[in-house]
Amino acid sequence: MTLTDTRVDDSYPTRITGKPVHLPRTHPTVWGAEADGPMDAATLANHETRGYTVVDQLLSPGEVQAYWQELVRMSSGDHSGDERVITEAKTGEVRSIFDVHETSELIAELVRDPRVLDRARQILGSEVYIHQSRVNYMPGFKGTGFYWHSDFETWHAEDGMPAPRAVSCSIALTDNYPFNGGLMVMPGSQRTFVQCAGETPEDNYKSSLKEQRVGVPSEDDITALAAEYGIDQFTGQAGSALWFDSNVMHGSSNNITPYPRSNIFLVFNSVENALREPFAAIEPRPAFIAGRDSTPLSR
Repeated sequence: MTLTDTRVDDSYPTRITGKPVHLPRTHPTVWGAEADGPMDAATLANHETRGYTVVDQLLSPGEVQAYWQELVRMSSGDHSGDERVITEAKTGEVRSIFDVHETSELIAELVRDPRVLDRARQILGSEVYIHQSRVNYMPGFKGTGFYWHSDFETWHAEDGMPAPRAVSCSIALTDNYPFNGGLMVMPGSQRTFVQCAGETPEDNYKSSLKEQRVGVPSEDDITALAAEYGIDQFTGQAGSALWFDSNVMHGSSNNITPYPRSNIFLVFNSVENALREPFAAIEPRPAFIAGRDSTPLSR
């Protein structure tokens, strides 16, 4: 299938040359029902409306400690030449490590844990696979945030994800306060797809993973969305989890406090939404960023 072929039925055109507009979402946020998993009908309805769900104490304190030690292990040593390790543009410290479900036995077990996998299947209404996994490090004083963006815009444009039938699970391994760079989301914004202007540069992922410049909405877009949907912030103790839709507008600020903020980030995609050729890029991003093996996860 060629790049031109995939664009024929593109419901979410982006990286355009004209003036970007806001498009209505044509797909549901929740695809499953109460009988399909652990979330009750009210929680699912709220997720459909707001685009996110917080699960307190998903992990026990002992599990949090074990995963924290795993993050420390993964970030130590020499990472030169390893594309999966993303460093801070200014300090050179580890910012993110990708493909961690393939390199860490602990995280490989976590993606198949019923507390995680069953919720992913329920929200997406199908079997699922890992589109992306990573650990994020935001150290105290010098951790840099992520500008406002929709993940789906990038996954659609650069990975070839046809529809926003994917859900992310961010599991906090440190306490999330209102002041240490916690994730901000615009509740309900998943119902609006925000087009972005400009062509996708070759190998854009090499710079965008440090600081995203292409595929981000304008300040006018953010202002309009904030006026319509407002802004919530994910706060909670270590071990809590945030489930959020792939098209929810979200971002985080820099962390200038002494308190670090680190998390495990898992993206589940429906097997019925497998990647195609990119919709707005010459070549797809590497598999360590966008998994193309849609074999269903099993426990």
